[in-house]
Amino acid sequence: MTKRTVLLIEDEEAISEPLAAALGREGFAMLVAGTAAEGMELFRDRGPDLVLLDVMLPDGDGRDVLRQIRETSRTPVVMLTARGEEVDRVLGLELGADDYVTKPFSAAELAARLRAVLRRAGDEPSDAGAKPVLEAGGISMNLETHTITKDGEPLELTVKEFELLRVLLERAGKLVRRRELVHEVWDPAWFGSTKTLDVHVSALRKKLGDDPASPRYIHTVRGVGFRFDPGDEPER
Repeated sequence: MTKRTVLLIEDEEAISEPLAAALGREGFAMLVAGTAAEGMELFRDRGPDLVLLDVMLPDGDGRDVLRQIRETSRTPVVMLTARGEEVDRVLGLELGADDYVTKPFSAAELAARLRAVLRRAGDEPSDAGAKPVLEAGGISMNLETHTITKDGEPLELTVKEFELLRVLLERAGKLVRRRELVHEVWDPAWFGSTKTLDVHVSALRKKLGDDPASPRYIHTVRGVGFRFDPGDEPER
């Protein structure tokens, strides 16, 4: 099996060197950059499968690097930080990060998180019986090409937004409970705040042009979950 390439952008050699070695033993091909500028150069030249990005860099903020990546690419990005405050995690997710790992952590745990992100990004083939195209309410999602259109116009979604919309489309017209969404889009063992889900629903609504006060697509069942409306008229 071809190794997946991970670009680690981390300025502390005491962290980057052993971490790169550990992830290499876990089966990843590693690229390492010590600055934001070097990281972006490697990203453009080498096209990694995933970026593991430290928030604090000597020549800038990792979230600025994330913004640059998201201008042109949907490559999965996992933020790496010593900060533990929820506001920092939420900000990173709002900018398009696919996961957020707080130091300290074990290499085995991190490797598992990276594999989960890559799996959700579509690096594993779809199940043989899976429907390759999901369509509802003018939204068309191709699971094989990992592309999506709204009324024929392409939409650019992050990996998490794509997966969130996939689950809602698969069950269009039905209530999907919050915990079900968290389990399917993040991880069955997710123990973090479900505010992460609300952040991604909000971002997805914006990209769909949905008005939260009078939604066309994603309706909230307060305290329970969400429902994708496949009909033509907004719910009152």
